[in-house]
Amino acid sequence: MHSKMIYMIIAMGAVTYIPRFLPFVLFKGKELPPFLQGVLKNIPFATLGALIFPGILLISHDLKYGLTGAAAAFILAWYGTNVIVVIVGAIAALSIYSMIF
Repeated sequence: MHSKMIYMIIAMGAVTYIPRFLPFVLFKGKELPPFLQGVLKNIPFATLGALIFPGILLISHDLKYGLTGAAAAFILAWYGTNVIVVIVGAIAALSIYSMIF
């Protein structure tokens, strides 16, 4: 592997590491306002919805399949469960739906 490639990989690692590390350094010992904590807590659900919602509407063979998964994910997210639980719950609902229909 060329040295230029190695330097590029190291630089890309630094570029992705610095933005993840800086909030820990800058906000160490400080508490965010409750409103901002609530906003940050809901970002994973908003991102998940923004990434998945277009795919729900673009399913060509069965729109009910996409709506079933979206409904399961929405219900689980409404009750404030963890994002991983929302994803696994939607997968489980779709597995059950595919077995029944």
